[in-house]
Amino acid sequence: MSSTMIDRFFRYVKIDTQSQEGIEDKYPSTDKQKDFLKLLVEELKELGLDDTKMDQYGYVMATLPSNLSPEETKKVPVIGLIAHVDTSPEVSGANVKPLIHVNYQGDDIVLPGDRDQILRFDENPALKDHIGHEIITSDGTTLLGADNKAGVTEIMGLLEYLIAHPEIKHGTLRIGFTPDEEVGAGTKFFDVKKFGADYAYTVDGEKVGEIENETFNASAATFTVHGINVHPGYAKNKLVNAIKIVSDIIMELNADPSPETTEKREGYLHPYVLEGGVEKASVKYLIRDFEQAG
Repeated sequence: MSSTMIDRFFRYVKIDTQSQEGIEDKYPSTDKQKDFLKLLVEELKELGLDDTKMDQYGYVMATLPSNLSPEETKKVPVIGLIAHVDTSPEVSGANVKPLIHVNYQGDDIVLPGDRDQILRFDENPALKDHIGHEIITSDGTTLLGADNKAGVTEIMGLLEYLIAHPEIKHGTLRIGFTPDEEVGAGTKFFDVKKFGADYAYTVDGEKVGEIENETFNASAATFTVHGINVHPGYAKNKLVNAIKIVSDIIMELNADPSPETTEKREGYLHPYVLEGGVEKASVKYLIRDFEQAG
């Protein structure tokens, strides 16, 4: 990765764009995502993409015109490149301190901000493909935010490169930056017709050369139990413990496939948030399947 790309990536990940679950009365779920999206609008216009606009929902769309002849342009498809700007609500995305591990040699990577956070070589097979490379991580106290500011950086870097090298011929490119992907609402108000691409790619993959041409049906469920909290000293036949009922729900659903027991095109149920007390408790599930019927 060039120093210019690294500088851009570091600048982006230092901007907090964490989305928030359970927000129903506004979109996107956090205002700080729009702050970053406004910055991208400015940078796209500085590159010369004069039609760049952000709509009321925070979707940013822009066009890099074809540099082919008008006749050739008509013959090639309009290609879209899309990346989301939000980071996961599960771990902090504020005060990110990105680090470069130079000339990686296959050792375990101990993150200095929290030395209990270790990228172990034997637990991360992908590391073997990057021996001799630079590895970028956070300091261990936050997310890095590579999902998906790496994708945003790649798209912006591509635009910059193509503009600087007009000898590289290309058709029309449509660019889209979106909010709230991490909370399952990235396409909630996305106007496909307005985007106007014949084919589009979400730049949010793991390794060079990997292209995914399908995805699962994704949904979520929250089970909330309201118990009856009574002093333990006289609770017999009165107290109803919401924690125990939620645990019963989890055990009942535990017979269904889960992420650690599935692969490829197998669906699963995944409990990922558990909170509450005797009076009220809840569990949140991710639901994934390749068939709508489950």
